[in-house]
Amino acid sequence: MTQSHFTLQRTDDVARAGLLHTTHGDVPTPVFMPVGTQAAVKGLSPDELHACGARIILANAYHCYLRPGAEIIERAGGLHGFMAWSGAILTDSGGFQVFSLSKLSRVDDDGYHFASHLDGSRHTFTPESVVALQERLGSDVAMLLDDVAPAGVDRDRAADAARRTLVWAQRARAVKKREDQLTFAIVQGSTFDDLRRANARELVELDFPGYAIGGLWVGESKEESVAMTRATCEELPAHKPRYLMGVGTPEDLLDGIAAGVDMFDCVYPTRCARHALALTSRGRLNLRNAKFADDFTPLDPECACTACSGFTRAYIAHLFRSGELLGARLTSIHNVSFLVRFAAEARQSILAGRFAEYRAERIAGLSGG
Repeated sequence: MTQSHFTLQRTDDVARAGLLHTTHGDVPTPVFMPVGTQAAVKGLSPDELHACGARIILANAYHCYLRPGAEIIERAGGLHGFMAWSGAILTDSGGFQVFSLSKLSRVDDDGYHFASHLDGSRHTFTPESVVALQERLGSDVAMLLDDVAPAGVDRDRAADAARRTLVWAQRARAVKKREDQLTFAIVQGSTFDDLRRANARELVELDFPGYAIGGLWVGESKEESVAMTRATCEELPAHKPRYLMGVGTPEDLLDGIAAGVDMFDCVYPTRCARHALALTSRGRLNLRNAKFADDFTPLDPECACTACSGFTRAYIAHLFRSGELLGARLTSIHNVSFLVRFAAEARQSILAGRFAEYRAERIAGLSGG
């Protein structure tokens, strides 16, 4: 069995509080991970991310591979040196990015064959090359290459994706070299309960340090996503971390935690900020709405982030109307702080044995109740 890199501290029904142990520090879970797709969380500096409470962030191997390239990042001391980030880093394998650019790619048992969205140059990602790439990037947690099946596929395509994902995980496991980098396998199976459960059980037999739930929230119904998340968690070992990929609304975090998930990531908070949407304990605010022009309260009275402690809704709304970049930056600081704190508060409620009450309170607040 692999060395334990996760400590499960308490459960409340199936909700879990734990610690993920990485080379760059322990990460309390449940945790929301801000996304720095191209080795930068849009608009935010490392100091600002630390102030937001972030302990781990995500970068994407596909984008880093294409630009600036693994050699540059490796020469800079890996992603930590390149980004000047002292916390933990998780790198996605790039499988989802290639999947999302399906018109430029094809998949077979060897790997993904794709054209760069930047210049059209041709490339291939194999399970082995993706392991080597992420070892050069030097992340703390590296995701294995998986075959992502789109929403609505038939059973044959879903079964093929699960089969290929398992074979790729076996191949990746055989070439891993870095002992200071945790590798997570990704469970596939679309919305077929038996396929997901079988794929999870087969991957668990390979004894990876952690497991992710992939191929959900890609167009299927919310009910199917939650059911498949819960089914997958039921097959995963309690003593290893569980990561639900690409999920980041407050409501979805609550559903994922209630299903037994430990880790989440999404571009949602910074994307919302660029569209003048602020996440608050009382729901979302559209700061382009005229009613905020003379609203001198903070974005969220429950928040103590830089944006909320120093600025008003009226000022930030003014920044958006004036086309000032500071508006998106302040709102990004707030939104990231909000989701990081949201997950941290869920953790505290689990430790206190009152997650169900916390969830009900938060859902009522988010809906304006």
